[in-house]
Amino acid sequence: MVYKYEILTQLNKHKGKDKNRLHMPGHKNSGDFKSHFPVAPIDFTELDFTDDLSCPSGAIKKAQEDIAAILGAERAFITTDGSSSGVMAMLFVAAAYGNKIIVPRNSHKSVFNACRLLNLEPVIVQGAEVDGVLMPPSAELIETLIVNDVNIAGMLITSPDYYGNIAPLDSYAEVMGKYERLLFVDGAHGTHLALEENRAGHASLYADMWVDGAHKTMPTLTQGAVICVKNSKLVARAEEAVAIFRTTSPSFPIMASVEYGIKYFINNPKHLIKAKNAVAEFKAGLEGITLYPSQDWAKLAVDFKPLGISPYLAQEVFQKKGIYPELNDGRYILFYLSPSVEPYHIAEFKNTLLWICTLKKLQNTYKDVPSIPSADRTYSFLYAYRQKSEWVPLKQAVGKMCADNAGITPPCIPVVIAGEIISEQAVQTLLKAKQTFGIVDGKIKAVKK
Repeated sequence: MVYKYEILTQLNKHKGKDKNRLHMPGHKNSGDFKSHFPVAPIDFTELDFTDDLSCPSGAIKKAQEDIAAILGAERAFITTDGSSSGVMAMLFVAAAYGNKIIVPRNSHKSVFNACRLLNLEPVIVQGAEVDGVLMPPSAELIETLIVNDVNIAGMLITSPDYYGNIAPLDSYAEVMGKYERLLFVDGAHGTHLALEENRAGHASLYADMWVDGAHKTMPTLTQGAVICVKNSKLVARAEEAVAIFRTTSPSFPIMASVEYGIKYFINNPKHLIKAKNAVAEFKAGLEGITLYPSQDWAKLAVDFKPLGISPYLAQEVFQKKGIYPELNDGRYILFYLSPSVEPYHIAEFKNTLLWICTLKKLQNTYKDVPSIPSADRTYSFLYAYRQKSEWVPLKQAVGKMCADNAGITPPCIPVVIAGEIISEQAVQTLLKAKQTFGIVDGKIKAVKK
C-alpha cells in the first residue's frame, strides 16, 4: 500500500494562493525571511483549508489515522513539541491511576520534570551496569516493587535507549497485566523499529501508551513526534493530556514532516534495505575495534577503551573530517544512524575510524571515566523540591542532599537526582562533563540545612 502525504499535499495545494497574509505567522512569507527559510510558503496558521491539530477533521485527521495504523496504535496524536510533550502526556495519564510511577534511573530528564509538575513520586530503579552502560531493570525487581505498593500506577521505561538496548517489554507487560498496572514507553529513539518485520522491538507490541520521536530516526523536522495509545481505556485521558501539553500554535511544516517521516519508508522500502545493508557492511572487517552490542542496528557505539585512545581526541579528528557523532560519554562515541543514512557516508565513517586507530599521537591517551553513580536516598524526590535550597560549589556539595536534578547532555540523563545524597563520584562525573544541566557557574542546588 502506498500512503498519501495528506498534510503536505494539502499545504502545497494552497501554497502561493494567499498573496496577502493578514494572519500569523509574522514573517508573512515575504522579504528576506522567505529567501532564507525555504519552508516559509507552507508555514501557515490554522485556516479554512489547513485543518486544526486541536480538533482535526480533514487532512490532519486522516494523517493521524494512517499513522496509528502504521505504528500499531488505537489512536495517534501528532505533536510538534518533541518527545518531551509525549512524556508529559503519558505521566498525566498515569497520575489518574496512582501517585507513584516506576522510573529507571537512566530516564530522560523530561520524565523527572513531569513527575515534579504532576506531583508523581518516581520510584527510581537501577539496572545492572554492563560495559559502562546501565541495563534495563529486571522484571522481577519491578514485580517486587508493585506487589508492595498499591499506589504505583505502573512503569515508564525508555526503549530503545541511546545505546540501542531494547528493554524486556514483554516481561514488563506481563507483570503490569498481572497486577492491573500500566506500561508506558518513552520510545523516542525507536520509531524506525516500527518498520521491522512484525514491528520487532517496537513499543507498540506491549505498551499501553508510548511516544515515538519521529524526528530522531525518521526524515522528520526536529521536534516532530507522535503520542500513541493502544489501551482504549486511556484514550479520553490522553486527549485531555495532549490538549494541555501541546502548543496551541503547532508548526505546520513540522506536522507535515511527522506524517512524511512515518510514511516515507513504507512507501519506499528500498531505502531502508540500502541503509541496513550499509551498516552490515560497516560491521564487517573491523578487526581490533569493539562496538557496543546494540540490539538496534541504527546505533553504532565505538568502544575506545580497548583501543587505548581518548574518545575526546578521536572526536576532534572525526569532526575535522566533517563527521559529527551524536554523543561522547568518555568511553563510547555514539554514531546515531537512521534509514535515511547514505551508504557512502557509512563508508567514509568506516575509513576514518580505521585511520584514527593507526594514529600514533592518539595511542595510550585513554583515561577511565567514573562508573555510573548509584546514590543513597534519604528523602523522596518530591520532598526535596519542597525544601529551601541553596547553590553550592560542586566541590563542596558532597554529602548534601540534591535539591534539583543535575546531569549530562546529551543524553539528558541525571547523574544525581533530587532527594539523593550527592556523592564524590557524582561530583567528579559532573566536573568532567563538557555539557551539563542543573549546574550553574560550577554550582549545584542542594537542600539548605
